[in-house]
Amino acid sequence: MDGERQKAHYEAIHDAYEAHYFDEQSCAYRDRFILAPILAGLDLNGKDVLDLASGSGHNTLLLQRRFPGLRAMGLDISDTACTAYRTTTGFLAMQGDLTRPVSLPRQFDVAVVIGGLHHCVADLSRALDNVAAALRPGGVFLMMEPSSDSFLERARSVWYRSDRYFDAPTEHALSHDELLRMAAGRFRSEVVQYIGGPAYFAILNSLVLRVPLAAKRWLSPGLFPLEAAFNSLNARKLGAAFIARWRKA
Repeated sequence: MDGERQKAHYEAIHDAYEAHYFDEQSCAYRDRFILAPILAGLDLNGKDVLDLASGSGHNTLLLQRRFPGLRAMGLDISDTACTAYRTTTGFLAMQGDLTRPVSLPRQFDVAVVIGGLHHCVADLSRALDNVAAALRPGGVFLMMEPSSDSFLERARSVWYRSDRYFDAPTEHALSHDELLRMAAGRFRSEVVQYIGGPAYFAILNSLVLRVPLAAKRWLSPGLFPLEAAFNSLNARKLGAAFIARWRKA
């Protein structure tokens, strides 16, 4: 089944993924170019936050630095990741597959997924149902996903099929507008921005491009200003990814 395949794939690449996607430079990218724009104007102190595809909890830690008073819970398909999440954050984590029915102990004010929804292509509608059910009325859904509207999509599709760090049958890039249409009646869009300049590839996705970890600390000071300039264009066809903030209807 797709869920078991995704779980096995993630656990097989877990150590390399953890090293490249949550090192100091990658976390700085997440904080500046993903979280800052979609969190603008929000205060998560005192809020219940559900970290979807939570991995080892590094996104929760980044949110907690900004909002020390938040209360979080992780949800991940991997038991290994859930154990690591509890150790890393001190918060509860549950094993669950968003493409299947998920029963959570409570509802949340905020749900956040950073690069996890595109792993749910086996049943995106079910995944969106699960997110909507997890949120309280008026709750916020924050996301970052690779964008299929980019002019790079054809090349990315080829790469997905040839690179061992992807599992092409169970993941692909998403179109924000198509995703929003799929979520009609459940969510409305508040923020959408297309991102993905040089630092997106060389820093955040260093594992895919095989950029050595040691090189990232030297590359990031020069690439981050270029990334800021690129992201300010908010160009749908140029951006390799999108960030979005939705509100539960």
